[in-house]
Amino acid sequence: MNLVDSCGWLEYFADGPHADFYAPAIEDPGFLLVPTICLLEVFKRVLQQRGEDAALQAAAAMHQGLIVPLDASLALNAARISSDLKLPLADSVILATARAHDGVIWTQDAHFRGLEGVRYTETP
Repeated sequence: MNLVDSCGWLEYFADGPHADFYAPAIEDPGFLLVPTICLLEVFKRVLQQRGEDAALQAAAAMHQGLIVPLDASLALNAARISSDLKLPLADSVILATARAHDGVIWTQDAHFRGLEGVRYTETP
């Protein structure tokens, strides 16, 4: 399973310099995990920058993958990960979600650099 970090979704939707890096994961929705925290972050950013119609279209695209809600078990695992690795809240939820589903995180977020199960690309 693949999990595209929020920055990856935003890069893909904006057709940014690394959009092609994220395309294989996003365009294979049968193997795509979408944590609700990513849905929140992407919807909020697109809403602020491009308006509600664009934000709803982004959310619809994200719903092609498997939406993974933050439940109690995932929250506790994320807290452990955050404490152990000193990750911010959203990043710890993303990592906990990927690990719970044997997923690979696709990202350009430096917090994930060097972690097992991460496909990382440098920010331009």
